[in-house]
Amino acid sequence: MSLEDPVVITCSISGAIANREQCPAIPYTPAEYGAEARRIVDEGGVMIHIHARKPDGTPSYEVEDFQAITDAIREQVGDRVIINFSTGTIGVPVAKRIDYLRACRPEVAALNMGSMNYAKYSRSRRDFVFKMVFANPFEEIIELLQTMNELQIKPEHECFDVGHVGSLPPLIDMGVLHEPLHVDCVMGVVGGIPPSARNLAAMVDNIPERSHWGVIGISRDQWMLVAAALTLGGSIRVGLEDNLYLPDGAMARSNGELIAKARQMTMEVGRRPARVEEARAMLAIAEREPVAGAGAEGPR
Repeated sequence: MSLEDPVVITCSISGAIANREQCPAIPYTPAEYGAEARRIVDEGGVMIHIHARKPDGTPSYEVEDFQAITDAIREQVGDRVIINFSTGTIGVPVAKRIDYLRACRPEVAALNMGSMNYAKYSRSRRDFVFKMVFANPFEEIIELLQTMNELQIKPEHECFDVGHVGSLPPLIDMGVLHEPLHVDCVMGVVGGIPPSARNLAAMVDNIPERSHWGVIGISRDQWMLVAAALTLGGSIRVGLEDNLYLPDGAMARSNGELIAKARQMTMEVGRRPARVEEARAMLAIAEREPVAGAGAEGPR
């Protein structure tokens, strides 16, 4: 990639961990997801990464909740955004994750590329806020990939370390993973690669050629990583799943505020946000029938 390439700006709209006690803007109900989606699209976001929740905020892996959220977003923004479902979780069977992919047919689905310790550490407490083992064995990765291939869902390969990037070539050689790839480098999780521009460059150097890549920065290191990715030629993700704060330390009042800052940074380094049709082409998303919904393609 080069500075001339447009930037795919993705929003991780809610996540499954943070709650409204931590940030009042996190959406719970389908209507709230829809309202946030409009703010995201109006500010230049072209893909929304979804963890489903029940209306009380509880994380959900049920078909009806994914479908209700998808319908609410489409009602607000129609085909102006790419919908991306999470498949990452702990303790939820692969079959259940396949059920909501098969029923709702998102254009993209995130696929975690390896097992790891997954934790958050507090220096003030000198202890872990939480710690767990995030298991993603090859058997599960392959089963999810085969389903995505069948349903023409584009995988988004979430790589938390260089070793996760190294898991991609064998799957290409096996024929279960088809190029060009869409790879995101996830940085800032304790147990994964430490967040720095140099480490991002090292990960990118190992990504298979012809792939589209981006960065997912966790917590307040996000903005430094966004700047690094934009300079290196990648795409970017921001949103209330990953980070609740703007660069000045103020808590975001919506996902739209985070997307607006990401768009501003994109333009300040001499690049431009991708339009949604460009993003679909860049990610090699399978063409489908247009989705009914509100409004025509908005300005970018």
